[in-house]
Amino acid sequence: MEELEQDLLMQPWAWLQLAENSLLAKVSITKQGYALLISDLQQVWHEQLDALVVSQRAKAPCTAASPQELNKRLTAPPAAFLRHLDEVLRPLFNDSAPQDTALPGKATFSCDHVAEALILRVRSELSGLPFNWRFHCIPASSSLVSQHLIRPLMGVSLALQCHVRELATMLRMKDLEIQAYQESGAVLSRSRLKTEPFEENSFLEQFMVEKLPEACAVGDGKPFAVNLQSLYVAVTKQQIQAAQERRGSGETQTSSNNSPQGTDSQLPNQPEQPVSSTPTLTEPEYEPLATSGPRHRPQLAKPKRKKPKGLFS
Repeated sequence: MEELEQDLLMQPWAWLQLAENSLLAKVSITKQGYALLISDLQQVWHEQLDALVVSQRAKAPCTAASPQELNKRLTAPPAAFLRHLDEVLRPLFNDSAPQDTALPGKATFSCDHVAEALILRVRSELSGLPFNWRFHCIPASSSLVSQHLIRPLMGVSLALQCHVRELATMLRMKDLEIQAYQESGAVLSRSRLKTEPFEENSFLEQFMVEKLPEACAVGDGKPFAVNLQSLYVAVTKQQIQAAQERRGSGETQTSSNNSPQGTDSQLPNQPEQPVSSTPTLTEPEYEPLATSGPRHRPQLAKPKRKKPKGLFS
C-alpha cells in the first residue's frame, strides 16, 4: 500500500461542491485499492482500502438492520469495481461544476456527517445495472494532515517567496538596463510606457495595504484548488524525491558504518598495545622541553632511566 499512499500524496486537491457542502478532496485509485482524503477546512477525513475490502464492501449490507446489499445484482472482480470508481470520480475531481444534481448518464454524489465520520455516497450504473458506493471517511491522523497539507503548504509558501525574490532581482536588473540606455541617449518613444524604478520595500508596503486582504481570502478553498495545484504537486514530488534520497543515503551510510562499527567493537580489546607504546614514544619528545627541575625526573626515569641521567647529571 506504500505505492498507493505515495500516489495519493502526488495528487492535486480538487474543489467539490456537493449541495451545501464545499469540500477539498484528493483521491488515488489503483489496482491495489484506493485512498481518499477530504476536508471542509475545519476537519480532514480519510479512507484507504485494499482491493479485497473493496470487493467485500461492494456486497455488504447497507445497515445492520437491513440485509439489503449495496449491489446485490452485480458480480464483478475487485479490479472492475475499482476501475468503475475511477471512471466515476474522475469527472467529479476534474470539473468545477456542481455534482449534487442528477444528470443523464452521469453519477450523482452526496455526503453526510455521521458522528465524527463523513460518508460520501455515489450512485451510478455499471454494465447497465445500478451501482452504489459509500466512502466511509474517518478523521485523518495528525501525521497524515501534516504530510498532505502542512508540509506541502509550507513548501509552497517558501517556493513563492523565492519566486518573488527572483522577480525582484530581475526588475532591478531591468532598471539598470533602462538607466544604461538613457545615459547613452536613448529616449522612450511612448511616454505612457514609462515606469518608475522598482523599490522593493515600497512595493511590499503597498501590497500589504492594498492586496493582502484579497490575497488571503481563502473562502471555501476554491482559489487554492484552482490556482496553486501545479505548484502543490511540484512541491510534493520534490518532497517525495528528497525523502527517497535521504532514505537511500541513510541506507548507504548504515552499510558503510558496518565496518567501522566492527573495528570499534575491537577497540576495547586492543587499547593496551597503543596505550602502552604511545607514552613511550611521545613523552620523551615533549618532556625534555618542559623539564626544568628535578621533579620531572621520576616521569623520565620510568620509560628510559639512563638517558635523562646522562642529559641532566
